[in-house]
Amino acid sequence: MSRKAMVRPGGRSARVQEAVHTAVRELQTELGRPELTIPMIAARAGVTPSTIYRRWGDLQELLSDVAVEHLRPDAPPADHGDLSADLRGWAEQFLEEMASPTGRAYIRDALLGDPAGDNAGQCSAYAADQVAVVLARATERGEDTPDVETVLDRVVAPMMYRILFRPEGLTDAYAQRLVREAVEGFGASR
Repeated sequence: MSRKAMVRPGGRSARVQEAVHTAVRELQTELGRPELTIPMIAARAGVTPSTIYRRWGDLQELLSDVAVEHLRPDAPPADHGDLSADLRGWAEQFLEEMASPTGRAYIRDALLGDPAGDNAGQCSAYAADQVAVVLARATERGEDTPDVETVLDRVVAPMMYRILFRPEGLTDAYAQRLVREAVEGFGASR
């Protein structure tokens, strides 16, 4: 079990996490990521460095925790009225956010700071949950839909590969093509 999993939600623990996460985000903006140190973050957050080391272990694990929190969606996907439009809108927004320099840095931090893969799994769950909302809406409207795994395999996985390894050509048209190919044969191939 990782250190993060043992922390009780709420109370002092939640206040420490919020203060430390805020300090990391502010200092990254002010100084840049390469300049960050645990003592600097602790001073800004009003905690001791030992508090950070005890909770997160090291700077990379802390940056990973901040990244996962940043990558959590703020709201459900927009409802545009049909499966294709909903998935296109979601995929375009996902691609724009994840392919940005900040998004790519957060993805790298999420992966690098957690060798066990829990943070990558959490980020994957965020995408799966968002896709599930889109598919549930389409099902409620009576549309035929692929399953969540199909959309993850045909839309999210190729985008993530390209974001990480081949970032050229990451346009709305690319996201739209992936969505079109994902929903073909499910009655929503517009």
